Amino acid sequence: MTSDLEDPAAAPTLERVVPGPSVTDLLLVTMSFIWGINYSVVKYGAAAIAPLAYNGVRVTLAAVVLLALVAWTRRSMPSRRDVLTLLALGVLGNGVYQLLFIEGVSRTRAGDAALVLAASPAFIAIFGRALGVERITMRGVAGISLSLLGMAFVVYGREIASTGSAHSTLAGNALVLAGSVVWAGYSVLLKPRADHLDIVTISAFTMAGGAVVMLLAAAPALLHTDWRAVGALTWGAIAYSGIFALVIAYLFWYRGVQVLGPTRTAMYSNLQPVIALGAAWAALGEIPTPWQALGAGTIIAGVVLTRT
Repeated sequence: MTSDLEDPAAAPTLERVVPGPSVTDLLLVTMSFIWGINYSVVKYGAAAIAPLAYNGVRVTLAAVVLLALVAWTRRSMPSRRDVLTLLALGVLGNGVYQLLFIEGVSRTRAGDAALVLAASPAFIAIFGRALGVERITMRGVAGISLSLLGMAFVVYGREIASTGSAHSTLAGNALVLAGSVVWAGYSVLLKPRADHLDIVTISAFTMAGGAVVMLLAAAPALLHTDWRAVGALTWGAIAYSGIFALVIAYLFWYRGVQVLGPTRTAMYSNLQPVIALGAAWAALGEIPTPWQALGAGTIIAGVVLTRT
């Protein structure tokens, strides 16, 4: 039985995909919760210290933890070509993307940033089809369309809401959207490596590539930050964003790319807006509107459609 987002003749490496829920699906739901909460965490941390300083520390922390995990588990080193490829992809997916993400989130609402990133599966599907990584059937198109419709409901709901000074900004949303395109390209280009390398190795070297970019971009902000004045909650935010969001959740993401393929894995990222709205409501006082509730339900329906 073939899956809805896969043509087995065109993409034989994805034959491990099963049509129903699995352990991988459960891990991807957990990933969505971690990332959904992370928007509010990043929003808080980036308000406490310079956004680039915050991101530079958390990405470097994640890279150190992942490289230590590779050394501790004594994994075999990939070929020199694979290492260079992973580092280069990391520059894109964990460097350029993270720069766009942190600057975008710092300029918009946490919930709105998650909603804009809900466009990622559509971009991944387009790139995947263009590069021959995946084929999309009508059910897959319907699921993606539902999720995008849900995103439109939520954005519309935010635009008509009266939220005082907490309105999102066009610049912030544009940066997040650009990050969504970059992440989509990264995810599709990573798929051939995910077929023959283990997820810890992939995570470690791509994060290392991103850390180099982040440290270079964040160097002035890191030097001008008074780290002795940074509070415990801010350090906690850095730890959560670095270890949970960039280590644990990324390992779940790469497993999904290996087992389910990039497009179906990306559909789970559409659960993030629902979770992010709830977390932002509880932590930051960003009250969702009825339109956003309708959008949340539509987004979930799109994810379910692609996995039934």
